[in-house]
Amino acid sequence: QVQLVESGGGWVQTGSSHRLSCEVSGRTLNNLVMAWFRQTPQRERERIATIYGSSGATIYKDSVRGRFTISMDHASNRVDLQMNNLKAEDTGVYYCAARRLSTPADSYSWWGQGTQVTVSS
Repeated sequence: QVQLVESGGGWVQTGSSHRLSCEVSGRTLNNLVMAWFRQTPQRERERIATIYGSSGATIYKDSVRGRFTISMDHASNRVDLQMNNLKAEDTGVYYCAARRLSTPADSYSWWGQGTQVTVSS
């Protein structure tokens, strides 16, 4: 069983930077595909960043590409989301999720509890 615990949410100013972290237990990152999802009042939950634990390859949604960076720390079994140049539309609940590499790309088996990020001036 994989457990995910997010941290780092809070209120941040428009244009600032902020980092979210996801502590992973139960399986090493090498065997997982990790992702950050975001749910906002205007949109359904959407996957915004993905990282493959075995290769480090990343995928980003257009709305965050160039501003957000997903990374992983194998020693700590942790996945981070560095968010730069934050905008009001980045406000939402951010979820860390994981799946096995063999699982279909849209089928994440494990989820964190979510952490709220509010961006305003």
